[in-house]
Amino acid sequence: MTQLPKEIFKAYDIRGIVGKTLTPDIVEAIGQAIGSEATARRQTQICIGYDGRLSGPELAAALSRGIRKAGIHVVNLGMVATPMVYFAAHQLGTNCGVMVTGSHNPPDYNGLKMVLAGETLSGETIQSLYRRIIENRLSEGNGTESSYDIAADYIGKIAADVKLARPMRIAVDCGNGVAGAYARKLYNALGCTVDELFCEVDGHFPNHHPDPSVPENLADLVAALRTGEAEIGLAFDGDGDRLGVVTKDGSIIYPDRQLLLFAEDVLKRNANATIIFDVKSTRNLAPWIAARGGSPLIWKTGHSLVKAKIRETGAALAGEMSGHVFFNDSTDGRKRWYGFDDGLYSGARLLEILSRSENPSAVLNALPDSVSTPEQHIQMKEGEPHALIAQLQKTARFEGASQVVTIDGLRVEYPDGFGLMRPSNTTPVIVLRFEADSEAALKRIQQQFREIILAAAPEARLPF
Repeated sequence: MTQLPKEIFKAYDIRGIVGKTLTPDIVEAIGQAIGSEATARRQTQICIGYDGRLSGPELAAALSRGIRKAGIHVVNLGMVATPMVYFAAHQLGTNCGVMVTGSHNPPDYNGLKMVLAGETLSGETIQSLYRRIIENRLSEGNGTESSYDIAADYIGKIAADVKLARPMRIAVDCGNGVAGAYARKLYNALGCTVDELFCEVDGHFPNHHPDPSVPENLADLVAALRTGEAEIGLAFDGDGDRLGVVTKDGSIIYPDRQLLLFAEDVLKRNANATIIFDVKSTRNLAPWIAARGGSPLIWKTGHSLVKAKIRETGAALAGEMSGHVFFNDSTDGRKRWYGFDDGLYSGARLLEILSRSENPSAVLNALPDSVSTPEQHIQMKEGEPHALIAQLQKTARFEGASQVVTIDGLRVEYPDGFGLMRPSNTTPVIVLRFEADSEAALKRIQQQFREIILAAAPEARLPF
């Protein structure tokens, strides 16, 4: 094997450039490490799948070889959305799954998202896989492989659970990602007529990038809603675990606003439930959740970290500004879903709520809103973002602030807004977000952040 690059072992997943930092040999070695870790956790089977990237089949084959080398049985699901691997781990009782996916990264990237013994691997656990390989602490065995088509089980389970009050016509933009292989079948099963945009799976992503958090990537969906007959638009990222929503009039309903609607619905059947949202999310969530009898809990950004918090707290629902939504709720004591992030399922639950209205866009547009910025970035060198934020957590003083939250960077609450700066766990940037009751309040908060950041890092190039 060529030199194992440490930098591909990220906070929430493994990710590298195909043919350079992520080769079949490297993935095979990682597969054996994953299999060895599974053995240490007394697991015997792992489901694997891959998204629509061109490198997916070859890397999935290498992953399977490595896992089997450790003596673990592989259940190969083929080309599926990431949440379908998570679902298969529940449905087939393996308790383990590995997805070969580059998510919304550029076409030359790919990677691995991993669940072992029900735990989504992150942070130190991912680093321990690297050390296993370097120290050659790898199990040896002769695992076998079988194939399973999970799509019918997955669609059948959702169709049995989610009931629309009336048929709907929707537009769906999959950005040529893997969700395109399943979205129409799923929403047809719920009684929807589906107008498809870019649902042919194509790892070149010839139309636009499969990332619904970027407004430009939703332009085609906005245009289709304006000229077509669909009532609402859904968009998915490259591996189908994040949801974007567009109204008939072209408004983008960002995921933290979607969470307002989901929280209201879940709390009707799950009294006093905990609802988790990440530090990037709107300040409208906490009072909205509390007013409906729920317990709001702000937490760190990162799908692995949110899933760990759901396991710890038993939260009925969680969501991130990035578009990951996690349903873990029950109806009449019956568990509806499994607490993992699933854009396709979130879309189904949204349609269930909206189908009760004759004007779905009005329901969405009526949700509380504020003046806000999208996610913004300060580019820095490797290691600098964490060092700067750690320094500012100790020294920065925010005049007029009502609360400073330090669980993930600095989220500074004011009576009329908030500002956030946190170090990204995936790239060397500081992530910023601002929200306020007015443009004037937003500018005032940004100015205070500008002065504090530049005092500590005069060379920083601010995006506001």
